[in-house]
Amino acid sequence: MVRHRWTRRAAAVFLALTGVAATAGTAGAAEDPGADEPVTVIATGLEGPFGLSARYENIFVAESGTGQVVRVNPETGDSTPVITGLTGPAAVARTVDGLAIITSGAEAPDADLSGTSSVYWVFGDIKGPPQLFADLLAYELANNPDGQVQFDPETGEPPDSLSNPFAVGTAPDGRGFYVADGGANDVLYVAPDGGQPRTFFVPPVVTTGACAGVQNNDPAHTGCDPVPTGVTVGPDGKVYVSTLSSEVPGEGIVYVLDPATGAVLDTIEGLDGPTGVAVDDDGNVYVSEVLFGAPPGEEAPPPDFDPSSVGRIVKISPSGERTYAAVTMPTGLLWFKGTLYASAWSIAGMLDIPAAGQVVAVHDSAFN
Repeated sequence: MVRHRWTRRAAAVFLALTGVAATAGTAGAAEDPGADEPVTVIATGLEGPFGLSARYENIFVAESGTGQVVRVNPETGDSTPVITGLTGPAAVARTVDGLAIITSGAEAPDADLSGTSSVYWVFGDIKGPPQLFADLLAYELANNPDGQVQFDPETGEPPDSLSNPFAVGTAPDGRGFYVADGGANDVLYVAPDGGQPRTFFVPPVVTTGACAGVQNNDPAHTGCDPVPTGVTVGPDGKVYVSTLSSEVPGEGIVYVLDPATGAVLDTIEGLDGPTGVAVDDDGNVYVSEVLFGAPPGEEAPPPDFDPSSVGRIVKISPSGERTYAAVTMPTGLLWFKGTLYASAWSIAGMLDIPAAGQVVAVHDSAFN
């Protein structure tokens, strides 16, 4: 996934609008964490919050705009930076042994990629400095799991992002983890011993609907890149992977996978640019759609356009029924102790709108 595509389209949402930062503090959620509201603000003042994870009493947030990981107490709203100095942290996974952090942004092998497209690891009590655990760009260059052309034969430049990991989820054993790499179009498994990643799942190029015949990196892969954006393990032990499908409306897919083999067990289709996935104890699947309701393409919105109306979370019941919750620009999703949490206003930080990001609790009453 090339993140600048998001930036350009998201910028159009805000073009000619004023007062966005002030609106972000209240739109779509209650200010009082104890208020009886469908969506409750848990933490505010974040810069580009994306992926969420949790263990014990705390939620961990990858704050991409500040290069840090923040620990949030969902009961009190207290937030504390626990890891700093990272380059583009996109997601975190709290395991029984520590904290896995993925950093994203790799575009070309000769660019300044210090700290990007990698897995970092913080052991034990999450107080020590992060250590490089796996180099995802190196794995992509050596293995190229999706088989697409990596470099234009004439220019020598990559036609698309080589590696841009966007999500990480703890494996069923509580120690290993899965990484959704939107640039490489694959999901990798990383073992807890710090060994080489291995390819777990390569979703196919999307060739249906408006994706049919779309030009891609090479003639053998026409269609929309799947672009994995979210990965989680449900209470049933299965792995759920959300795919953006190049943001084409209605072409987003969630894959349900065997945790050992990566074989596809089921799919949830007809989604609009999904950017995160979570599963509750009853088997309901939640999918974030960060740009739902945004003006199409890169056109300027009308003068009275309300940016807080952009984004939603879809709830899919085990029977397939869908309901929707209005949450502003949600990305990361987390089911934790009976509550759904989301990062909100997540892409506002990419647009130099300061301190707009939030972590919110999305209650069942929010879904209609």
